[in-house]
This record gives sequence, structure tokens and C-alpha cells, in this order.
Amino acid sequence: MTRKQRHAQYIECPVEATLDVIGGKWKGVILFLLMDGTKRFNELQKLLTKVTQRTLTNQLRELEADGLIHREVYPQVPPKVEYSLTDKGRSLEPVLLNMRDWGRTYILEV
Repeated sequence: MTRKQRHAQYIECPVEATLDVIGGKWKGVILFLLMDGTKRFNELQKLLTKVTQRTLTNQLRELEADGLIHREVYPQVPPKVEYSLTDKGRSLEPVLLNMRDWGRTYILEV
């Protein structure tokens, strides 16, 4: 999977590397939703009402490739797929909570 930027190229700027991994419109929100626990694809799609199926799939693949989420596929019909945070993904919880609080204080309540 090729992306516009790869965090390995930004060794001089850890902020840019981090934003490459969690940046974009949906990744932070997906990680935030998974903080509450494991979710199936359809659950995430219902919670993210404006995301297309293709975009959600791509964002989940990138998060999985970067080691932030785990994808569990159950061999049944119809297929059951669940997503959860890895330990690496869980390590972002304080960052995501601070982002939530900052947004409440400076964006939503201004």
C-alpha cells in the first residue's frame, strides 16, 4: 500500500510522522471510537454516518498496517470482522482525549 507520505521519511519531525499515521478526516475518530471497545465494520459505519464504505475500508487498512488496530476475521457465513485497538493504538488514548478536550474548549464552545 503506497501513501502520499510515509512516517519513516520524517525522522527529523516526530509530529509530522505522528500526523501521517493518525491524520486525515477519519483515522482519529476511528481510533477514538475503538477506545470504547471492539467494533464490527457496520457498527463503525453507522457511527461515522458521512464516511463511504470504501474510505472506511482504506482507513482501517492503513491503521492496521501501522499497527494501531487489530482486525479479527471469524470464519463464518456471512463473514464477521471485528476491529480493536492494539497496545500501540491504546498508547494514543491520552492524545485523543486531549484532542477531544481541546475541541470542546476551543472549537465547540467558542
